[in-house]
Amino acid sequence: MVSASTVETGPGETSHPSFAEATRVWATIGLLSFGGPAGQIALMHRILVDERRWISEPRFLHALNFCMLLPGPEAQQLATYVGWLLHGTRGGVVAGTLFVLPGLAVILGLSTLYAVYQDTGWLEGIFFGLKAAVLAIVIDAVIRIGRRALKSRFAGILAAIAFVAIFVFGVPFPVIVILAGLAGYLRARMAPGEGTAVAEGESKALEPDRLHSSETTRSGAIRVIATWGALWAAPIVGFALLGGWESIYPRLALFFSWLAVVTFGGAYAVLAYVADAAVSSFGWLSAGEMLDGLAMAETTPGPLIIVLSYVGYMAAFRGATGLDPVAAGLIGGLLTAWVTFVPCFLWIFLGAPYVEKLRGNLRLSGALSAITAAVVGVILNLALWLGLHVLFREVGVLEIGLARPAWPVWGSVDPWAVGLMVVAIVALFRFRLGVIPTLAICAGLGLLVRFLA
Repeated sequence: MVSASTVETGPGETSHPSFAEATRVWATIGLLSFGGPAGQIALMHRILVDERRWISEPRFLHALNFCMLLPGPEAQQLATYVGWLLHGTRGGVVAGTLFVLPGLAVILGLSTLYAVYQDTGWLEGIFFGLKAAVLAIVIDAVIRIGRRALKSRFAGILAAIAFVAIFVFGVPFPVIVILAGLAGYLRARMAPGEGTAVAEGESKALEPDRLHSSETTRSGAIRVIATWGALWAAPIVGFALLGGWESIYPRLALFFSWLAVVTFGGAYAVLAYVADAAVSSFGWLSAGEMLDGLAMAETTPGPLIIVLSYVGYMAAFRGATGLDPVAAGLIGGLLTAWVTFVPCFLWIFLGAPYVEKLRGNLRLSGALSAITAAVVGVILNLALWLGLHVLFREVGVLEIGLARPAWPVWGSVDPWAVGLMVVAIVALFRFRLGVIPTLAICAGLGLLVRFLA
């Protein structure tokens, strides 16, 4: 007897995963999703497209393009979208939730230790090796996605322009996406059929009719808005009724709800604003404490924007009245996570059916394919940014006219980090050990290095 989750459907194909199997994989992805959006997208691409073959390359990139256009953490939204494709709404909820939960649990635990003891230096030793491994995984992703997405000279030029624009000149990510989409749309309109289709993946994945879809009806859209809008608003109204609108919890919820609507471009685009508001405007924590929170978030799984839960924790730890400070902080951290991530489910469940319906539109395909090419440049930028901060202890900015690229202090290179990255690259590219063994090896070596150094 063969289980439904392992039945072969033909040469080179895999069967539709059972809900239980998909849940296990989403939990694994959530636990291993280090390295910010670049590392997380790389991890999902490797597991879902290359190893499991649950979704084809074009469908993965199509979903990624849509998520890049939304406010909020694109990697978590991508997980939600793919989960929705595999198992409908329940699949999207499970995928998106499990992507966040491990990191949320870790950041709340670390926030408690930090608030009580003001010391998390030991965390650097634990995750030192993981950072080097994630860098190798991101390099692998850039190569894999680049090979498949950059099939034309036009796509290659767009990727190069996107990289230079964001890395050298600091052009905002939404501007790059909009301009790339416009260029792809105009090209598809002027030369239909040229460069409008994303290249098919080399391996066969699930056929389109075996993936979830739903009707794009007005009543369905209203139902999604009402359901997820109510879930979003419920804790805000509840805490306001309990303590008044001026109490700490409604203030936290309203501020971070507003951020959930305007945070285009991912976590990096909003963290500077959050840091300024939390430190200068609200006085929830000091500048040094904000930097410590960013360091925690960089070394935990899940979206980098999970650092907002740390901010919510510290604000409630100090600002709530009538509660034990630790309990108050945990409520603040959980509330912040709720109003940050619930809107992501709303955007996906509302927009995904329409985006799927429009997959056959040549002009839209041209726009999204161009965005795919630009995203390759953006991921390369994130990989370089991550590499600089992993391999060098000090990274500054090189100012040449309008150009302001990140630039390392060459004398601050960390030889241990370089060595661990080489180990990770050899494990992935030479011995093809896979993501989990590579992460485990580098984590163990990282701990050893920190004990010996």
